[in-house]
Amino acid sequence: MLEWNDLHPYNAVHVVRVREVLDRPRLEAAIARTLERRGLMGLVLDRHARTYQYQGGPASVELRVCDAGPGWSPAFAQEIERELNQPFAHAGSCNPFRCVVLPEGDAFSLALAYFHPVADAHSIVFLLKDIVDEYRGGADAAPEAVPRSDPGCGDSLLRSHPSVVARKLASLPASVAQMRHSCRPNYRDPADFHNGLTLFTLGAEALRRVVRTAKALEVTVNDLFLALLMQAVSQIAPKRTRADRRRNLTLGCIVNTRKDLGRDSGGDFGLHLGSFFVHHEAPAGIALADLARDIGGQTRRIKQSRLYLGAGVELTLGRLLMSLFAEHRRKKLYQKHYPLWGGLTNMNLNALWPQPEGARAVDYVRAVSTGPVTPLVVSVTTIGAVANVTVTYRSTVFAAPEIERLKACFLEPAGLLATA
Repeated sequence: MLEWNDLHPYNAVHVVRVREVLDRPRLEAAIARTLERRGLMGLVLDRHARTYQYQGGPASVELRVCDAGPGWSPAFAQEIERELNQPFAHAGSCNPFRCVVLPEGDAFSLALAYFHPVADAHSIVFLLKDIVDEYRGGADAAPEAVPRSDPGCGDSLLRSHPSVVARKLASLPASVAQMRHSCRPNYRDPADFHNGLTLFTLGAEALRRVVRTAKALEVTVNDLFLALLMQAVSQIAPKRTRADRRRNLTLGCIVNTRKDLGRDSGGDFGLHLGSFFVHHEAPAGIALADLARDIGGQTRRIKQSRLYLGAGVELTLGRLLMSLFAEHRRKKLYQKHYPLWGGLTNMNLNALWPQPEGARAVDYVRAVSTGPVTPLVVSVTTIGAVANVTVTYRSTVFAAPEIERLKACFLEPAGLLATA
């Protein structure tokens, strides 16, 4: 991921909306105390050893106030977009966090931008939860677990799961063959890595329809979201159906590997992510139900073999290949050999941060950089009875009208009601 960050800032942003009047000094103090207690200051990267560590010490917090109007307005979405595209300095001892707050009268939204190679969404959820608890005066003052010093999905994972490595290596020829039949997105300027962003909400009734449809089709909600994304992308790339060979569409999906690794706790701050790919020709007129069942069949086989744990194999191979090329060729490496159209990251916040009814409940949204691997990322966060969806996209691949069509596929999906 550090190699990705060399090409473009590889960041992520989480936003929590707290239904209380903003007290800026108190919030700054809550952020500082939480970061200090967790020992998350003074990040030092060792690129040669591919590890990192935190030196700890006093927290230096710069809380930028944003005046973007009430609610998560388009202006506030632009602030999130700005944070995704702004690099973190990581020479010497550095701070991998930035904070932006949006006052909203009787509420406020706190955006935490972070350097993605050192933390996953699970870690950031518990970090923000601690900050909110500290702000409200109910935080536990006990010392937190020491943060990890190396990426959980890197070489250490490969050493500890040799059977996964063997299965992943055995699957690579078939994976390469699949990629050779996958349509390549058109990058108008491969050197342009700018992230555009839009966000929207699936309301309670829409989310209930998604859950009912998934149960009726005997697939997971994640499978259905992948099918909706595949359906949307197929409408954006209709010409590939006339190609001789590259007719398939390929999507990626991020997986939380903490349960597999026995680290399913909030105190383990680090990166524990796997990934997998699904492929489909998605011909014109295919029913959403058929697409979801086909994708569900692929994901079941991947889960049974736990191939998603072998994502470190691909990262290692990618790192070795990128080291052989000049920068202008590294920018084209993935789009040529791993032609993904999009990726999905799906998180049910209710399982990590149960929300009480009434004024104490919070709202939450996430956004992730695209980078060199995929030109589009859909981040789905279920909280309460709704799902907040953020679409991050490389503007050199997707135009704003195409993103609006993708958004419509999620908000008004064809065939969803018919199968529910």
